[in-house]
Amino acid sequence: MTVRVRLEIGGIVQGVGFRPFVYRLALEHDLAGWVFNHAAGVTVEAEGEREEVDAFIAALREEPPYLAAIDRLDVSFIPPAGDYDFRILDSAGGSRETLISPDMATCADCLADMRNPADRRYRYAFTNCTNCGPRFTIIKSLPYDRPRTTMAGFPMCDDCAAEYHDPADRRFHAQPVACPACGPRLIFTDAAGKELAGDPLELAHGALRQGNILAVKGLGGFHLCCDAHNAAAVEALRRRKLRWDRPFALMMPDVETVREYCSLTSEEEAALTGPRRPILLLKRRTDGRQLPEAIAPGNGRLGVMLPYTPLHHLLLEQWPALVMTSGNISDEPIVYEDGEAVEKLSGLADFFLTHDRPIFRRCDDSVAVYAAGSLRLIRRSRGYAPEPRPILDCGRSILACGGQQKNAFCLTRGGKAFLSQHIGDLDNLPTLDSFRREIGYFTEMFNAKPALLAADKHPDYLATRFAKEYRDADKLIYVQHHHAHLASVLAEQDRYFQPAIGLIFDGTGLGDDGTLWGGEALIGDCVSFTRAAHLLPLPLLGGEQAVREPWRQALAAAALAFEQVGKELPSELARDWPADWPLLLQAGRAGINAPLSSGLGRLFDAAAALCGVCPFATYEGQAAVEFEQKLNEPTADEAPPDYEFDLLESDECLILDWRPLIRAMIGDRLNGASPSTLSYGFHRATARACLDLCRRLREKSGMNDVALSGGCWQNVWLLEEVCRLLDEAGFNVMTNRAVPCNDGGLSYGQAAVAAACIKKGVL
Repeated sequence: MTVRVRLEIGGIVQGVGFRPFVYRLALEHDLAGWVFNHAAGVTVEAEGEREEVDAFIAALREEPPYLAAIDRLDVSFIPPAGDYDFRILDSAGGSRETLISPDMATCADCLADMRNPADRRYRYAFTNCTNCGPRFTIIKSLPYDRPRTTMAGFPMCDDCAAEYHDPADRRFHAQPVACPACGPRLIFTDAAGKELAGDPLELAHGALRQGNILAVKGLGGFHLCCDAHNAAAVEALRRRKLRWDRPFALMMPDVETVREYCSLTSEEEAALTGPRRPILLLKRRTDGRQLPEAIAPGNGRLGVMLPYTPLHHLLLEQWPALVMTSGNISDEPIVYEDGEAVEKLSGLADFFLTHDRPIFRRCDDSVAVYAAGSLRLIRRSRGYAPEPRPILDCGRSILACGGQQKNAFCLTRGGKAFLSQHIGDLDNLPTLDSFRREIGYFTEMFNAKPALLAADKHPDYLATRFAKEYRDADKLIYVQHHHAHLASVLAEQDRYFQPAIGLIFDGTGLGDDGTLWGGEALIGDCVSFTRAAHLLPLPLLGGEQAVREPWRQALAAAALAFEQVGKELPSELARDWPADWPLLLQAGRAGINAPLSSGLGRLFDAAAALCGVCPFATYEGQAAVEFEQKLNEPTADEAPPDYEFDLLESDECLILDWRPLIRAMIGDRLNGASPSTLSYGFHRATARACLDLCRRLREKSGMNDVALSGGCWQNVWLLEEVCRLLDEAGFNVMTNRAVPCNDGGLSYGQAAVAAACIKKGVL
């Protein structure tokens, strides 16, 4: 019996070869009808024998194209129309409800074309197909068709047009399709932007060999690039970029090369070689090929990625490792426009390897680490954004603005949360402008006018100020910083109304009592929470300056630790501090510019500086990072330091008192203990304190579920040890994986709180 079916399909179904897939599938099942793109997704009408139609629908569900993600497939049977063939119709407009694929790494088929001397795309730096290439960074509006992308200025030649219109070709309706005859071209210029004659790739290789720094235009912006084995070039890049200590990212040509420098598990290899291609933080091999120390000073890990564009593959042909760090002035967003690149990067780069395909929106590289049995995103950007995460459907669109540091905002529509790419620290006007611009793009792209805004409670966060001034929403709610972190984990687990113990550890967030929190044990769900325990607060001597100068926190911690037992500070400690330290301590005791912080990140800073590690920091979290790198677990015949926190009872909540631990560490240091031994002792004591605290809270509340979130959980040793201890004690441990545990995941938690409050009728 002949039947006709109409299918309404939503999800990531544009720019991923979905229509040719449907076309070929219809021919396989001898069906007539049509398929077309529109702003709400894809519509299919298919007519034929009932058995074939059923098989066609099953194949759509079970075997979609590689990059497609179907989240809605509505089926309705309609009267047969008598079609005699199957066609692909032109795209149409309408309500914008479709999803956009992230940019994806060059696929194996396109690489084979590039490496085949007989292929017309041999060594062509812009080869792509429906399975790979630019998407998010070139789309101006929906539906996703070439005229609505930055490829609009490149009319297809006859050969590319033939591929584009051939349903049997893998480049069928691949919007960025191009070749050397009609597509973008590489350009090599001097620092002033003047094009130089010659083959751009050969000129680039020559410049790198001479120790020069290149600005290389990629998918979502420019990288600054140099030979990773040239110590002088690496040092020059650090001086020019004013990036003194933060590790540089590396690009290596293949997995085999990565193994020469780093230890690599099968899970890490899968993440490296997959289509998303994040920067992956990998353990250095001590017995492997070595790089200059300036690549990642004092760090036992290297941030490594594999090439993800044809240009990168061509550039890496002659190099085992290139530095590939974000092309920006320190602390500003990555540069992505050609004119801006010459203006801002000419003082950093000696030459430019660029091209004439415009980038519509900036999108920095993603960063991930494999820890505690899972791949964990530290920065969610290229390859992931704007792919949505599930979220509670509350019937209203929410714009969650995120935090001040590592900002990424979140826009919800229905049961989808669209997290932006990494925006950065909102400490300057260019980053704030990028934040505002991207919010405009997202609300337009995803046809989501926010009815509700969610923002952090800190009144001085620029994201919060933006929310206050936003006039298009009906309501604004403020979400406490650490509650948002807790909610980000619960939302990942789809547990909006089931309370858990939350160990929320970071550096700073404004607490409900007006002090700075960051070492918190919360009990709550996405609607509400109580503060069940916290670290003993530590005064930040000099305010924000203490974050940049951890020795100040070391001074404050040591002073409090010895005051507790009525003793003076050991005179030997003063050798590590500037001569005016007594005046600073006196001002702190008087409460002058010394805000209290319970942040575990700040306690890590203090402990690191007390051990002689990083008394001055050039980037956020540096002391804690370097302190973790010093950690060496003792051998079987060594007795580890037996440090402990005291757990104090108070009227309102438990207090983790670090003063005995700090006194013991100082004593051991003055007796000659190494920083590695002290670091192990501190980390071990912190992990055991987490276990003791959770046991105590389980006794009080009966709760067995523990959520870990906040930037301190980027510490791999601490994360893995605490997960192990809690698991052995019978706790159910939940962590961030798909969104960062740091403030890059804050907006997802804010949106989850807002959605849960609406659903519960609190808002």
